[in-house]
Amino acid sequence: MAYHETDHEIGVTVGSIRPRRHPLDSATPSIPGPGSAGLLERDGALELLAAETDRALNGSGRLVLFRAPTGTGRSALLEVAAEQGAKLGMQVLRAHASADCPGAPLALVQRLLDAESDPGDLHSAPQTPKLSSHSSRLWRLLCEHAAASPLLITVEDVHLADQASRNWLTEAARRLTGMPVLMVVTERGQYDITPPRAGLAYSLPPDTVRMHALAPLSRSAAAELVRGALGPDTSDAWLDGCVRAGAGNPLLLRSLLDDLRAVFPYGASDGSGPKPRLPERCAELYPGAFVAAVSWWLKSTGDESTLVARAMAELESSAPEQRDEGRQEDSEQPVGGGGFPDGAGTSDLRPGAAGHGEPDPGLDFVDFLAELTGADPDRVAGWVAAMIRLGLLHRAPGTGVPRFAHPLLRGAVLDGWPHSHRQSLHHRAAELRRRRGDGAEAVAGHLLRTSPAGAAGGTEPPGAAGGGAPVDRALLDAAAEASRAGRTDAAALYLRRALDEPLPRERRSAVLTELGELEFTTQRTGGIPRLAEALRLQEQPRGRVLAAVNLGNALANQGRPHAALDVLRDLGPLDAEPVLARTVQTASAFFSDHDPEIRRAVHTRLRERAEQSPDWISPALRALLIRYRAAAGALSAASAVEQIRQLLAAPEDPLLVPYLLATAAAVAQWADASDDAERLVRAGLTEHWLTPLHPVHRSLLDSRADTAAARGQYQWLLEETADKLRTPADAARTGVSNLLAHRVIALAERGRAAEAERLIADIDVEEANDSGELNRFLYARGVLRVSVGDPAGALADFRECGRRQLGREVESLVITPWRSAAAECLLLLGEAPQALALAEEDSRYAAAWGTPRVRGRALRVLGAATGGRRGLELTAEAVGILRGTSLDIELIPALVTHGLQLTAAGQPRRARPLLREAATAAERLGAIRLSGSAERALRASGSRRWNTSLTGPGSLTAGERRIAALAADGRTNAEISELLHLALRTVETHLTSTYRKLGIRRRVDLRAVLSSSDAEDPV
Repeated sequence: MAYHETDHEIGVTVGSIRPRRHPLDSATPSIPGPGSAGLLERDGALELLAAETDRALNGSGRLVLFRAPTGTGRSALLEVAAEQGAKLGMQVLRAHASADCPGAPLALVQRLLDAESDPGDLHSAPQTPKLSSHSSRLWRLLCEHAAASPLLITVEDVHLADQASRNWLTEAARRLTGMPVLMVVTERGQYDITPPRAGLAYSLPPDTVRMHALAPLSRSAAAELVRGALGPDTSDAWLDGCVRAGAGNPLLLRSLLDDLRAVFPYGASDGSGPKPRLPERCAELYPGAFVAAVSWWLKSTGDESTLVARAMAELESSAPEQRDEGRQEDSEQPVGGGGFPDGAGTSDLRPGAAGHGEPDPGLDFVDFLAELTGADPDRVAGWVAAMIRLGLLHRAPGTGVPRFAHPLLRGAVLDGWPHSHRQSLHHRAAELRRRRGDGAEAVAGHLLRTSPAGAAGGTEPPGAAGGGAPVDRALLDAAAEASRAGRTDAAALYLRRALDEPLPRERRSAVLTELGELEFTTQRTGGIPRLAEALRLQEQPRGRVLAAVNLGNALANQGRPHAALDVLRDLGPLDAEPVLARTVQTASAFFSDHDPEIRRAVHTRLRERAEQSPDWISPALRALLIRYRAAAGALSAASAVEQIRQLLAAPEDPLLVPYLLATAAAVAQWADASDDAERLVRAGLTEHWLTPLHPVHRSLLDSRADTAAARGQYQWLLEETADKLRTPADAARTGVSNLLAHRVIALAERGRAAEAERLIADIDVEEANDSGELNRFLYARGVLRVSVGDPAGALADFRECGRRQLGREVESLVITPWRSAAAECLLLLGEAPQALALAEEDSRYAAAWGTPRVRGRALRVLGAATGGRRGLELTAEAVGILRGTSLDIELIPALVTHGLQLTAAGQPRRARPLLREAATAAERLGAIRLSGSAERALRASGSRRWNTSLTGPGSLTAGERRIAALAADGRTNAEISELLHLALRTVETHLTSTYRKLGIRRRVDLRAVLSSSDAEDPV
């Protein structure tokens, strides 16, 4: 009864002192700079405050509850409410709940009702309690306050208050109707991993409370704030970065802008404004306000949410950035993709929407994150969805995997998290992935982020990947997986990390060897120290020999053949191990190809040993002697092939079989036994475990390329050599190789001479290693120079090729037909006598070797140099030898030369069928240069082909050319379709036809091919 009397008395009192009503000013308060962030886009909240204040002033109060995530401006709204309430004559009582404040029952209410004299002292309990803690007496005190004046009560962060105070506030809200009291309360409303307790108003009737949720800032509002703080000329890159890093959260955005203005002061004397690059590391934000704000935001979410956020940030920061997230247009090859992110430390996920049985990478990652952190999977999924809605996370395009909106956010989340905790996370992640059956690289990617067993700061037992498989075994499995997939950089990372583990001596040597091979392949000089260390660790003779061969081959390929042979000599005598001794001798012969003098000396000793101890010489060594004599012009092809076949049938030690196969493949290719050469190469590469540093590995690849070139398979050569030319650490001037030579010739023959010229523009022959590969490069450059109309330059290259080749005792034309090539240049330059002398010499060597390819080529050039009736007879003989041999690449120039001679002799009608045959064969091979020669010869005979060109830039229709040009400029198919008013399918069809005619498979190759055709006449 007394309670209701109090209500009545308050009503009377309020009626007698009610002040004049004023609308609540909803304009943004004058808070300078970023501080105004808290009230941007808060019109709805301010209107609610104005309406409820007016209602309270009229004698009927209510509870207004603002629910919002951490940092979205709850405090700013309370400040505005208190300021405006005071202006309207309301008595303002304020309290701020805090987890650090005393937790006695009704402690918050006691502070609230005793705070009138000192509103700023909100966190201290009263020194002398004026009232008991009983709720009814506190309510009576509230009524007394309301009787004296309309009352505004503000309570901040009520979710942190003691439960008794929360109950008191809830019950008070039920009784505010008819009282001049407005209670404005803020409560954190954010989805956390740990379920929160029920909200303050969950049990209140709807008419007693008005709830309002505060949303994150929109992008436009955040951008307005950024430009207001950093200036109107802030770049788009800075604007976008700040908006993403602030995630629409006023607290985070304000703190970030405070840091940026301290690091890059706005309004500098030069007027330059902010720097062009927005920092992506929190260490660059020197004041640290942003990191502190994120830390406070994390603390407010609870331990479980903090752990999940940090685990997610660590997994993202420890994986490489995902590339090529969009769809690649018009490629015949599928786009490679990855999970979160692509590469080390992730499961084998692929982009694309889940469906048709395909796993959803985003859901898979959320499940993984929940299991890794021990959190409820449903709560983790909900938390991720909530953070995406708030703007702190986003889903990666193509995969849907959640990621932090900006690197600064990710870095701030990780800031202060001990390194040992991160390592422990990766140990658990590695074990979890192993148990889930993820790929070896997914497991090893986490192990890369851990310390070796026994190292300071280690968090797991020695030798265990998260308590499961040995760390070194997991890393080595991952290295093998990466190597098979061609990811040599990733494989090297796994091997380097494996070397940090305690390994047995022999196993460490094996890992060093594998790593040395990878580093040499990618860096050239990087692998030498690894290989030398691997050799030092080997104790058994066989292991020492194999390690020495690897190191020696690396040194030889680096242009240091003397050092390579020194490594083999340091092995000492191997009389007790004849197979190992022969292996060293055979490897020495391969190394010697890198230096003319060493080559002669090694083969001289080998011949002497064969004469003195014929039983000691193995089939592999005998094959090397046959190859040497064939190159010197001392054997016929028939004799060489017969001897090689006998050696292949003889027993040979497994260590030496690869050497025998490589040598036999080279001789078979020289002898036009292309099928045998291919079979031997295939056997060497697939039936024997050959690393890139095995001496015969490159030899086998070269023989395969030589065979393809002899068949005119230029497109295959371009595809095969696209990624096998120079490594990043190679100096361009020394990057010559047999594969490079073949690529240059293939580009020239395919009508892409300009591209070939750019490829070799910076190669300095004088500084290149004097190896057989340099001779091949000189020959290829000569072919290129002929194709662009520079016979004088080509002649110089052919002659230099010949000089160096003769210095290596290579007299035969089986390596490079430099004499015939030089003779053709001399004919173009009007030097017929010199051309004839070279052609006759080449013809003698061709007759001695006796294969159709060399005989046909030599007779063709000799006929052109001889002229007259005898010349016609020689070229006719060349056509007869080459026809029917599957050597169209040699037959085509023979047909053209013979046809030109017939035309010159007044017999154009006899010439035309031959020239048409040549043009058709050239089209079939895609040999643009030869096709052009045949077309010009046809025109000289007074005719032309009945059908148009089938390949090359000149074969494109006007529509294909127009579409190809737009695609080369970077236009997408959709853009081309819209620009030319064509159906999308029509554009795709034209591009497919264009790729076929130009002999390319990728959109990025269009520009180079079209540029080459524009820069020169392709025919």
